[in-house]
Amino acid sequence: MKLLLALILAFQAPRTLIYPPIPKPTQETIAIVLLEKPHTEKEINELIRPFRDVKLRRVFREAITGFSVQGKSQAIARLAGNKQILNISPVTQYRVQTEGSVKIIGGDAVRSIFDQKNQRLTGKGVTVGVIDTGVDYTHPDLKKNYAGGHDLVDNDRDPMETKVLGQATIHGTHVAGIIAANGKIKGVAPEAQIVAYRALGPGGGGTTEQVLAAIEQAIKDKVDIVNLSLGNDINGPDLPISLALNRAVDKGIVAVAASGNSGPNVWTVGSPGTASKAISVGASTPTMEIPSLLIEGSRNRLRIQPMEGSANWALDRSLEIVEGGIGRKTELNQVQGKLVLMKRGTLTFSEKAENARQAGAAAVLIYNNMSGGFMGNLDTQSSIPVGSLSKADGVILQKKIKQGLSARVLVAEERDQLADFSSRGPVTGSWEIKPDIVAPGVAINSTVPGGYLSLQGTSMAAPHVAGACALIKQAHPDWTPEQIKAALMNTAKPLVKTGGADSSKATVTAKTGSYYRTFEQGAGRIQVDEAIKTASLVTPSSIQFGKFSDERDSHKAVLHVENTSERSARYSFTIPNRVDGLSWRFPLSFTLEPHEAKDVMVELRVDPQIFKGKIHDGYLRLQAGARTIQIPYLYVLEEPGYPRVMGFDFAEADKPGQYRYEVYLPGGAEEFGIALFNPEDYRFIGFLDTAVNVKKGLIKQDIPSEQLPAEGTYLVKVFAKKANKEDFIETMIKIGEKVD
Repeated sequence: MKLLLALILAFQAPRTLIYPPIPKPTQETIAIVLLEKPHTEKEINELIRPFRDVKLRRVFREAITGFSVQGKSQAIARLAGNKQILNISPVTQYRVQTEGSVKIIGGDAVRSIFDQKNQRLTGKGVTVGVIDTGVDYTHPDLKKNYAGGHDLVDNDRDPMETKVLGQATIHGTHVAGIIAANGKIKGVAPEAQIVAYRALGPGGGGTTEQVLAAIEQAIKDKVDIVNLSLGNDINGPDLPISLALNRAVDKGIVAVAASGNSGPNVWTVGSPGTASKAISVGASTPTMEIPSLLIEGSRNRLRIQPMEGSANWALDRSLEIVEGGIGRKTELNQVQGKLVLMKRGTLTFSEKAENARQAGAAAVLIYNNMSGGFMGNLDTQSSIPVGSLSKADGVILQKKIKQGLSARVLVAEERDQLADFSSRGPVTGSWEIKPDIVAPGVAINSTVPGGYLSLQGTSMAAPHVAGACALIKQAHPDWTPEQIKAALMNTAKPLVKTGGADSSKATVTAKTGSYYRTFEQGAGRIQVDEAIKTASLVTPSSIQFGKFSDERDSHKAVLHVENTSERSARYSFTIPNRVDGLSWRFPLSFTLEPHEAKDVMVELRVDPQIFKGKIHDGYLRLQAGARTIQIPYLYVLEEPGYPRVMGFDFAEADKPGQYRYEVYLPGGAEEFGIALFNPEDYRFIGFLDTAVNVKKGLIKQDIPSEQLPAEGTYLVKVFAKKANKEDFIETMIKIGEKVD
């Protein structure tokens, strides 16, 4: 999608937006078709022959059993009536979501461990597929590791990064360097081989079809691990990419996916980080100095997220704070030597920073124009500090500015905190815990075309895990993807919220801090050295008991406990702290001989008359010899309040003059629509699109030019009605105007 041509801004309307009843429902699109059993290409052509407006594009046999088609939406919808077809899903857009961090996860400690061939653990002999924007295989730190690849955008064998001016990409090269750089920078597994799959093209965007084709090719190439530092914000377990990753795992490939950068709210994890069998990765902070703003005469202490390319925030004096609008030069006439607060939007971060620098500002803070915080990158190195604030903190600071207060920047060392931007779970519908684990994803230095750059995001966290998997695979070549995932999760370090608390302490108290929720961090931050040395494995490595619905209900989970060591070991569960209305049943203590395994049952009983929580989660603790294994669990007592409408995106389509939207409905809808309003007086203008009896899943539709309103900015209400309940998103869109 050409996202630069359409802007979506979070917007909270000051009053209810009223629209009339939707009209009765009546264009060409691409869709993924899942089949019940494999078909030859000839059989598929026969299947779609009756539908003149439907054309076959690709056949998938490895990643999924199915094919992609292009044609009129109505014809594709009729195709769904064939009994051989399981599901039809419109394609969606996917986008790209170091030395210090390698040490944190135990990467340096691993170098003293040897594999079965008496070789140091460096990832040697292991192949990692990087499904991304391509890789600059000429980079001196990657030339030794590059083992070929495929371009699924241009359909050739050259997966080089896009070099087109204005749309050049660097993301895949950065990811590859974190995994296996072997030069000035050392990746987690510096001798692993990298196979590049270019599935995201100019500007870092790609489609479901391209990513599926990359997974398909990686399976054919028999890579050991695939890394997908890409995704969307659709929280659903049933999207084609998620299903394809599950299939890849079934075929023996370890699948690693970024959870997304839409935190800190819950229900924000996106596909493919929602894939059940993949390792979904959130982002934590390495050891770093984090600035915060202390407002004089106030208890408010606002956390600053430094932008990549910012000067050091170690300011040793009080600064007057002034408002700078959105950062235009005309708004910065009186900022000499002051800290300037700007609102995000219209201008790029670099333009805002440069305008402030030229006006003599001492520092710049940019606050979000939608809920939550954000991370940003400057195009060039700035000579003044530049950082971001959450919307809430920006509002606080605005109020303090009117009081004429000054502020001082305090810098404190922070380590092993969950990054604000890291997407949280759980997964809608399946109630699975995602992400599974976290890894460093803030201020990660790695390779880019022509040099090195520090970036942040779960895109940087995921390749730490992919590299860790390569080390484990070298040490234990016979382990399955499930065992490798279990080794990382069973030995992870659960992270503790806030200020210097240490989760290694036996007791986490209100004074020392509290654990992040399981659906925020999964099992915790990876410790690859511990994972390689683990003497026991427990699978599955997290438990989702599902949804309790009866008056008095119980759910059971079977855990497979394996002694991977050469010594016998004794195992026993620790009974969780008492909670009224909850009761646990565990097996008695047991002993396993070397390489012996056993299935044990854990039961949770809930009395809904006593326990009133909607979601309950925590960690079960299994004493395995001298080590304690923590197993995340989660259950849902009542249908939680997750969003019934999500992932709305609006942008220019492939054909000139047309626009495209996509939206995900986790539970479907009896009525769905996109209503347009005048943003000035909230007057209803018309419907952009409507539908009735919509199945759950992703909706994607092109809007021809004749159905579009005049160029301009509009307030839209995207709504879904089901069982007399309406959920909606209110947002702003621009039509026909280019936006930076």
